[in-house]
Amino acid sequence: MCGICGIISYGWQADDNAERVLRMRDAMAHRGPDDAGAYRSPDGRVALGHRRLSIVDLSPAGHQPMSNEDGTVWIVFNGEIYNHAELRPGLEARGHVYRSRSDTETLLHLYEEHGPQMLPRLRGMFALAIWDTRRRRLLLARDRIGIKPLYYTFADGRFLFGSEIKALTAHPAVARELDTTALYHYLSFYTTPAPSTMFCGIHKLPAGHYLLLDEGGEAELHRWWDAADAAAPPPELLADDDACAAHVQHLLTEGVRERLMADVPFGVFLSGGVDSSAITALVRRLHSGALRTFSVGYAHDPEHSELGPARRVAERFGTEHREVVIDHDDLLAYVPELIHAQDEPLADWVCIPLYYVSKLVRDSGTIVALVGEGSDEQFAGYAHYLRYLRLQQGAWPAYRRLPRWLRQGVHRVSDPVLRHAPLPREVRELVRRAAADEPLFLSGAVAAWETDKRDLMSARMRRDGWGALSSVPVTEANIAHFRARRPGADFLDALTYQEFQLRLPELLLMRVDKITMSTSIEARVPFLDYRLVEFTAHIPTAMKVRGGRTKHILKHAVRDLLPAEIIDRRKQGFSAPVKEWFRGPLAGYARRSILESRLREQELFDYQVVAAMLEAHRTGRRNYDTLLWSLVNLSQWYDGWIAGEPARALAAV
Repeated sequence: MCGICGIISYGWQADDNAERVLRMRDAMAHRGPDDAGAYRSPDGRVALGHRRLSIVDLSPAGHQPMSNEDGTVWIVFNGEIYNHAELRPGLEARGHVYRSRSDTETLLHLYEEHGPQMLPRLRGMFALAIWDTRRRRLLLARDRIGIKPLYYTFADGRFLFGSEIKALTAHPAVARELDTTALYHYLSFYTTPAPSTMFCGIHKLPAGHYLLLDEGGEAELHRWWDAADAAAPPPELLADDDACAAHVQHLLTEGVRERLMADVPFGVFLSGGVDSSAITALVRRLHSGALRTFSVGYAHDPEHSELGPARRVAERFGTEHREVVIDHDDLLAYVPELIHAQDEPLADWVCIPLYYVSKLVRDSGTIVALVGEGSDEQFAGYAHYLRYLRLQQGAWPAYRRLPRWLRQGVHRVSDPVLRHAPLPREVRELVRRAAADEPLFLSGAVAAWETDKRDLMSARMRRDGWGALSSVPVTEANIAHFRARRPGADFLDALTYQEFQLRLPELLLMRVDKITMSTSIEARVPFLDYRLVEFTAHIPTAMKVRGGRTKHILKHAVRDLLPAEIIDRRKQGFSAPVKEWFRGPLAGYARRSILESRLREQELFDYQVVAAMLEAHRTGRRNYDTLLWSLVNLSQWYDGWIAGEPARALAAV
């Protein structure tokens, strides 16, 4: 796992590229503490940088930037190609000469043979950049699911790219300016939808896409993989529960097997839930040596802690188990580092326990960790998916059949009441959405609904900036595309597709990458092997959800791996007690972080409304935990990244 960056000058500025790319590269030293390299083209217009975390082929032969035999193609690569050894013999038969055992070299030779059409041949997670000196062309590519991030921008006749935004902002030509439209969508999704970021002019390459840049600075963006195009499996694999479950276990086993490819120690993030426990069981089945597992829990908050179930799984499979226990003081201590690691706000408080368990992994001498991300999205594992499914099958279409004028009237009359009623804020939003003929589902993680944002925004922003905005079209575009490609798909299929377009790559996987790499470890995601993803895209809803039970087919698939007490226990989820902390020891911290931020100078929000939300949450009248954490994260980020003030580890009281 690595950090990559580069500069392509298509204007006249080229003299300082070699020096600048070193600064960009070393802004990401945490992504690659084992080695560093750089390449400068003879004319100085191209410079590539690389930081290396050595995992496969630890020898100097794996050094990057790496070239082909005659130096006409250069690559910097972040990720793992799990089938590189399978691809190598065919390339050698074509006359390509290898100098290492690295997967990077296979990418070079595969590009020589196929150009960008090499991408569908790869199994793995990756962000890569290839400079082709003969075609005078740069290729940037991101893996199918978006496990690895890649950013880019245009600045003063230059094209710059990097694994992290901080690599781009290390170049003096790149300005740090707030993108208020991206901020609006961040308030909905906890993150900014690709290709936007919170910085004006800085973009992220969407998952499953590649970009071609010619020497004149013209860029073309292409989608090379789309889950909507996944071919339907043979009917016999979906004939009954047993056949489907057997194939799920087979694909998951292969996903785990490939992700054990490493020349360094590896382990598993173990929560004690079905997903991480299944991974642990399969690693134990496939690997006879020592197995390390790692868990995090909370002091004084046992209802959020899964240490007990994790210990039982570790004991069952004989792992070398380690734990770390944290509390609200650890949140305070970590926030300044969190703001730096995230680059742009990721308003998911799971980043906090994820950091402490990642640090535990690194401190143990372990470099690779398998994680369970992606299972809940594929197998309908969240309770709110079940709630939306029930609404879609009952009350929602019935209500939508009422005349629109009546629904609009209900919205006008009820909205002032629902704004203050002791009901979930989502109820008010759904009444509004039904009146506007908008879809039922927005995202599996929403911090601020459209109704919340109307309350929050200042009069100036309502008039001049945000009044005409909505985050709903972001999801509507994805669903419309999916419906066109899969006209026979049902509601849960479309919901899953939407999650794979936004929440999974730009929030869940982004947090895994940013936080684990900040501690110099690599996280691998067996559930996101694309073969499993393509298969589960066609599993019927009745096999995923049955009798009010989520993840039915996955639980059936792992019955021979795990005890019933693990499979059948109530889902808890990887979380943190921020709701409770913001009502107790961190109430003052949340208030000062938001109300004393330099962000107030931008006059984006009505801070009287914000203060009322803080107080309503503190006293328990309403729950604003996710919205308040989004504002805390945003405010601290703005102070550090835009206003130029260091992120503050404010006192709790």
